[in-house]
Amino acid sequence: MIHQLHNDGMTVSEISRRLKMDRKTVRRYIQQGLEPPAYGPRAPRGSCLDPYKAYLRTRIEHQPGLSAKRLLRDISAMGFEGSYTTLTDFLRSVRPCNDHEYELRYETPAGVQAQADFAHFTVRFTDEPDVERVVWLFSMVLGHSRYLFGRFSWRQTLDTVVRCHIEAFEAFGGVPQEILYDRMKTAVLGEPEPGQIVYHPTLMALGKHYGFMPKACKAYRAKTKGKVERPFRYIRQDFFLDGTFRDLEDLNVQFDRWLSEIAHRREHGTTHRIVHEHFLEERASLQPLPAGVFDDVLSSERRVTRDGMVSVDGNLYSIPNGLRLSSVQVERTATTVRLLHEQQLLAVHRLLTGRGQRQVLQGHRARVKPRRDHDAVSEPAIGNDGDQIACRDLEVYSSIAKRLAQGESA
Repeated sequence: MIHQLHNDGMTVSEISRRLKMDRKTVRRYIQQGLEPPAYGPRAPRGSCLDPYKAYLRTRIEHQPGLSAKRLLRDISAMGFEGSYTTLTDFLRSVRPCNDHEYELRYETPAGVQAQADFAHFTVRFTDEPDVERVVWLFSMVLGHSRYLFGRFSWRQTLDTVVRCHIEAFEAFGGVPQEILYDRMKTAVLGEPEPGQIVYHPTLMALGKHYGFMPKACKAYRAKTKGKVERPFRYIRQDFFLDGTFRDLEDLNVQFDRWLSEIAHRREHGTTHRIVHEHFLEERASLQPLPAGVFDDVLSSERRVTRDGMVSVDGNLYSIPNGLRLSSVQVERTATTVRLLHEQQLLAVHRLLTGRGQRQVLQGHRARVKPRRDHDAVSEPAIGNDGDQIACRDLEVYSSIAKRLAQGESA
């Protein structure tokens, strides 16, 4: 201000009176000239995230793939009241972002397309803490709304694929016009000539029953079905990593709850719509479910073990006692296993979804008391039905006993 007033032509006395400063002070600043101010280092400010940084570093070190949204939920439950941006800024300093290639996105109209695939997961269930299990997640995503269905299973067998399709359609309340697959063997058998894809006949029968057309993506171009590939990473980071599951059934129960409470309630990063609300609009465009139940049969022949069991996909199913058979015909549907011999139905079992299980139907293993050789001698003869036993006075038996004791005949 002194230099500004001096440049405007005011005298030292006028500046002194206006600014209420001593004239010597005014004169000294004028003689010194204008110098830029010197600032010292700024004292570091505290962050609302500071109490949680050690916890976040530990979690990232243990599970580097955890998503920021998952970590935000965890520390919010611990009392964090800051913003999502505060957390992501810190996470960028802990784990540098990976470079990503930009891809061209294709959006599909409502009800037109869904994408389906399997993903591999490794887990230790608390019921078997010393055993590392491999499970497969079947996922189907509606291309328009990104609404997701998923089911964990032990295998990628055809009956698993069929069952998961049926459950997905029931969860959607309808059927899309086409479903996009990669070249998995349960969907695509081969491509003898370019463009002539041979689909599995059971999948074609399933598509005919529900009214959808299977479609295979181009070979070695898995990114063409990115709508179902990308959620696998989201599921792994936000749900699966650092989770605790009792068994396969508990894993699916927790996954269903996570879908309904978190995944479907979020704003999708591409559509910028709440997934569940977007799905409610798309559901009206889906094809209606058929009236009947798909019950296509997968037939094969299996040997019978010495204890009367039949092995199907790693599980054992019983046949009735008394049948001396070396092999039986097995018919599998999406939910049942039927055992037959020469077109005669022997048993109908519920399809087991795990491995190493044993299912014995009621009445197949009735206990029979073993018969020993001396039992045949000591057992009294049994008369015919309707025979009557004579009733005698006890003195008669006493008299017989005395005569036998004296060596006489009864």
